[in-house]
Amino acid sequence: MLRAAEGYLKERRVDAPRLSAEKLLAKVLRTTRLNLYLLHDRPLDDHERAGMRELTARRGRHEPLAYLLGEIEFHGHVLSVGPAVLIPRPETEGLVDLALERAPQGARVLELGTGSGAIAIALAKARADLSIVATDVSADAVEVAMANADRLGVLNQIRFLQGSWWEPLAAEPPFGLLVCNPPYVDPARDDLLAPDVRAHEPHLALFTAPSDPASCYRAIIAGAAGHLTDGAMLLFETGIEAAEPARAALAAVPAILEVELENDLAGLPRYLLARWAAG
Repeated sequence: MLRAAEGYLKERRVDAPRLSAEKLLAKVLRTTRLNLYLLHDRPLDDHERAGMRELTARRGRHEPLAYLLGEIEFHGHVLSVGPAVLIPRPETEGLVDLALERAPQGARVLELGTGSGAIAIALAKARADLSIVATDVSADAVEVAMANADRLGVLNQIRFLQGSWWEPLAAEPPFGLLVCNPPYVDPARDDLLAPDVRAHEPHLALFTAPSDPASCYRAIIAGAAGHLTDGAMLLFETGIEAAEPARAALAAVPAILEVELENDLAGLPRYLLARWAAG
């Protein structure tokens, strides 16, 4: 069954076909990938064969593996994910690490565009002293994030609000750190995305205004006044063809100081760091 699934996925140019086949079969058999090899001669019943065929066919149509599994590991914790939210990437774990290094003790932290809640939850799990507010324009995403936070035991440390950027934060005291992984892909350059991402992940979380990969960064900064303390850190994720426009957008604002662009582990420009001067 593994060999057949791997061959099927390879023909359809699915990334890491063997890994996909192993994870899907482990899900069907309710076991681990390691146990697949310990149980290599175990017959499959008709129900298991049908389940594996269905999942393999869906993966062959480039449906994301994480959606088929219903979960993904991020920063050491397993998150539930589905089509309502962007699948957290390993690169975003680097953004979490930067936030953990720079968040003052007892800081109020804001995450805009929380999606599955990956960043906010990782911060809460690592730092019990942080008070976190996380927002998303999608009500479905907020529901997913709250369920993840509840299951992982940090719902009492994070407040989730639904609304666009600063919209739900009018009554909130200012924050000492802002962290955000906004949309940064120009819809005209969707060729930069893998086929499964382009076809299945929420476009609201992926794409910017046409021909303007820095549009979300500008929208966030435009509404920041009154929401950040003097000296608050701003941490953003960015990506291919958006890094320099985003850096320039931040550097053009007088209230934003010390703008830096750092590379990820692959050597690509990925993280924007800056400081807010409220005065």
